[in-house]
Amino acid sequence: MSNNKFINVAKDVINLEIKALQKLRKNINSSFSNAVIKISNCQSKVILCGVGKSGLIASKIAATLASVGTPSFSLAASEASHGDLGMISKKDILILISYSGKTNELKNIIQYANRNKIYLIGIVSKKDSILYKASDTKLLIPQVVEAGGIIPTASTTSQLALGDALAIASMKYKKFGKLDFKKLHPSGSLGAQLKTVEDIMITGKKIPFVNENLKMSKALKILTEKKLGMLVVRNKEKKISGIITDGQIRRFSEKNFNFHLLPVKKIMTKKPVTIDKNELAAKALSLMNSKKITSLIVNSNKKPRYAVGVIHVHTILQSNIS
Repeated sequence: MSNNKFINVAKDVINLEIKALQKLRKNINSSFSNAVIKISNCQSKVILCGVGKSGLIASKIAATLASVGTPSFSLAASEASHGDLGMISKKDILILISYSGKTNELKNIIQYANRNKIYLIGIVSKKDSILYKASDTKLLIPQVVEAGGIIPTASTTSQLALGDALAIASMKYKKFGKLDFKKLHPSGSLGAQLKTVEDIMITGKKIPFVNENLKMSKALKILTEKKLGMLVVRNKEKKISGIITDGQIRRFSEKNFNFHLLPVKKIMTKKPVTIDKNELAAKALSLMNSKKITSLIVNSNKKPRYAVGVIHVHTILQSNIS
């Protein structure tokens, strides 16, 4: 077979799967909405199960649901009849995936679900199947032409897409946001990009606070001690009144030999750039780049005039945030 024929085969397979997805999109109806609401309101676990290739799709959908806040796992259909049915409780939701809906391995699981009144969502293509008839919510996947005539390809692509749609729709229903996502993805590049300012800011006694009336001679000692290259200036009420950076000090000292006798407020920059502690650290980095500064005073929306921390560009970069 020539290289061009391989390319044509690839295009044919992709075209079949595109057609399957187009048919699936037209087939989405109120049953999908019912499934989303049931999944989102589940007070226990969502358990997915399928046979063969559909079993692999079940594992992927379970992983996606779990990653967006719905406790889920997949169950091997072959093991269910040998004790694993005990993993399913009456408060769970069971999602069975089968193109034909007539697979022998699913029969015991369906009977167990119906007998114990476990809510069953069926993802299936055949209306005359036991799975379709037994399901409380029926998600019908249109019948498709498989690549190669018999290999599960277009059908499993449809199953996967429907599972992704269920996961994202339930995420929207539950208003599962970036901060929620971050809690479930603490490691890796995604976890790094979802870190908030609060996660990596400098707090407590490490913050270089100085009173605005303090003489610069004493302020310089604090600057050296804290080693952050900046000072957070506060008034007598401990509200933020300004900021001083080591760059400012160098430039000012070149013009004024007696600057160390001046009060901090004579040198500080008023109305410094601040950021809320709940903002993403990536946003803090972007703000620093746009303002051409290396640190930010961190505040809270509840008390915007008070500093709760400091975040430095080096800390952000060390956290692999870009």
